[in-house]
Amino acid sequence: MILAPDVTMTTGHTMHESDLFSEPAALVEAALTKAIEAANLPAHLREAADWGVLGGGKRLRPTLMLMSCRAVGGTIETSIPAAVALELTHCFSLIHDDLPALDNDALRRGQPTLHVKAGEAMAILAGDLMISLAFQQLTQLPVEPSIACSLVSELAGGTTSMVIGQTYDTLGGLPGSLEPREQLQLVHRNKTGALLRAACRMGGFCGNADESSMECLTAYGDAVGLMFQVVDDLLDVTQTAEHIGKATNKDHDMGKLTYPGLLGVEESRRVVKELEQRAIDALEPLGPEADPLRDLGRFMAIRTK
Repeated sequence: MILAPDVTMTTGHTMHESDLFSEPAALVEAALTKAIEAANLPAHLREAADWGVLGGGKRLRPTLMLMSCRAVGGTIETSIPAAVALELTHCFSLIHDDLPALDNDALRRGQPTLHVKAGEAMAILAGDLMISLAFQQLTQLPVEPSIACSLVSELAGGTTSMVIGQTYDTLGGLPGSLEPREQLQLVHRNKTGALLRAACRMGGFCGNADESSMECLTAYGDAVGLMFQVVDDLLDVTQTAEHIGKATNKDHDMGKLTYPGLLGVEESRRVVKELEQRAIDALEPLGPEADPLRDLGRFMAIRTK
């Protein structure tokens, strides 16, 4: 059995994975449940939404958002609707990415994917629903209109970049002038990194961060966003489907660009360490308030699923 990794916190103590996510995940899970309940959905659409959103996942993106908010002096309770909007957008991407026309995955978080459980039509509609619910959540934030506008723009921009990355990854079209490693970074920074970067910046907006603090959060988000996907590439070739809860070796079998495929496993691990350090360094001006973000960055570098 592979145990969840422990993280050595900035205080020198050891923190287990569950300690990093338990508080923000519980807050977000309750708010997600409430958002779906309030939508007054038909029973079969409600069941599909519950399946695609609730009861699974670490809630990494909203956790990043809430920790970023706290790191710049904000309160996470008032930022919950933005965190819910972010997670609904992420869930939309997973539901649609799993469809036969895209990644054609039958397993997600150890359970059948939504199109396997409820059919392709329902999966498409449930994914569409996540987007509209997400932006509806942003109208419920107790913030100034200018901040609300920034949050909408950030989430929309991150989502657009995510779609661009998925297009490159699935249908090609990468600029031929780029070297293979540059092409790979372009895919990853869009497909996965953009929404993680948006999470950090949305947290900054919710916490009324000044320009200097926003620069710190943006640099951190850029580093962990790319690092997350490099680790994902490594897990795809080093872990079992049973452990990570989804099919493995698919990217290699489909001929997709990956870090291990391009650089090898050991060099990919070196890239992870380099990005981890870049993320930690970016937070230095924020002081001890950013310690939870530092711990989360370290966890993301050593996660096993």
